[in-house]
Amino acid sequence: MAKDSERHKAEKQRVKASVDRRKAAAQREKGLIIVHTGAGKGKTTAAMGMALRCIGHGMKVAIIQFVKGAIPTGEERALMQLSKDVTFLRMGEGFTWETQDRERDVLLAHKAWETALTYLRDPSYSMVILDELNIVLRYDYLPLDEVLEALRNKPAMLHVVITGRSAKKELMEAADLVTEMGMIKHPFRDGVKAQKGVDL
Repeated sequence: MAKDSERHKAEKQRVKASVDRRKAAAQREKGLIIVHTGAGKGKTTAAMGMALRCIGHGMKVAIIQFVKGAIPTGEERALMQLSKDVTFLRMGEGFTWETQDRERDVLLAHKAWETALTYLRDPSYSMVILDELNIVLRYDYLPLDEVLEALRNKPAMLHVVITGRSAKKELMEAADLVTEMGMIKHPFRDGVKAQKGVDL
């Protein structure tokens, strides 16, 4: 038992030394480009958690939803109640299989992007969340080059969070942090509908 404890302590000391070295080397601050993608649930939820962190620090946040629009959500209500420094814009009309109108979807995507640009250029904002922008880019509703250019020219300390399945390779390469949500099980496949507090 004593040997196990000694081995454990020695291993944790090595880990701590490694972590301490990395922390000492990581002294730069910058606004991050963050991408949440993948087929699993939780991409928007993770972004809203980051918005909550910003609110806790008194930072301004803008959330632009490119696809969602028809259904009000709990996170919108909660964030708007918590802080006057949150801008929450639902600018879509629903998922592409619901809308079934490519021309209108493209028009709405361009309108949402023009709105998003005003926040991406505003240095008073600390975080801009572009919810489901990956979906819009996947279907070529917006030119990827234009999005990448805007990200390159954003204020230095602005964090930008981009969510949605099927993130473009070029966007992931431009990002500082990329997380892929993997789906292992999903209740919808067992006939369970979207529910308040979990999905909405």
